[in-house]
Amino acid sequence: MTKLPGTRVRGSNTGRPIMALLDVLGQRWTLRLLWELGHGSATFRVLRARCEDVSPTLLNKRMKELRELALIELGDNGFTLTDLGMALVGKLGSLDSWANDWADQLAHRQQLK
Repeated sequence: MTKLPGTRVRGSNTGRPIMALLDVLGQRWTLRLLWELGHGSATFRVLRARCEDVSPTLLNKRMKELRELALIELGDNGFTLTDLGMALVGKLGSLDSWANDWADQLAHRQQLK
């Protein structure tokens, strides 16, 4: 069952949109698939190769969910992000930058010990 805003999700009985999004993004392989598609369209086979440990059954399930959530679509060149999906991956890019700064600061703290 696809998690939608307004429906019960992990951590929220009301399904506030942010909670629904976090629930979706917290599912195995979802973030990785969105991240990979942020680098361009890919066929099922190419996505599976990029995500070397994902089973075809789980990959198919995640791709179906992401399509139902209007984050990806299937076109002539394979799966691609929708405008909503691109906007989300753009936000994830900011988190990636923050995470890199965080990792650097933690490494620096470890060197000082």
